[in-house]
Amino acid sequence: MKSQRVVLLALALVLAATGNAFAHGGRARIGVGVYMGPYWSPWFYPPPYYYPQQVIVVPQAPPPVYIEQREAPAAPEPASWYYCHPAKAYYPYVKECPEAWQKVLPQPEK
Repeated sequence: MKSQRVVLLALALVLAATGNAFAHGGRARIGVGVYMGPYWSPWFYPPPYYYPQQVIVVPQAPPPVYIEQREAPAAPEPASWYYCHPAKAYYPYVKECPEAWQKVLPQPEK
C-alpha cells in the first residue's frame, strides 16, 4: 500500500510538471541533473588551449641578373701616315700642307 502511494505521488508530480507541455502539443521533457558549479571550474575541465597563428614568410624573388658581354674588339687598324706631296714630307715633320693630305700605309724603313 505504501509503495502504491509513492508511485501515485510521483505520477502526480510528473503530471503537474508537464501540464503546460500538454497544452502546447504534448511535448514534455523530464530530466534530473546535478549542478557541480560553474563550467569554468578547474575541477570540471581545463581551459581550452589556443594555438598561435602560423606566420608564413615568403622570401622575395632575387632580382634578375644581367651579364653584359662586350663585342670582340676589331683588329686594330694599321696606323696611317699622312703625306704632303708639295713638301715631299710626312705629317709630324710638316705641320701644314697647301694641298690635301694623302693617307698612306706605313712602310718600314729600308
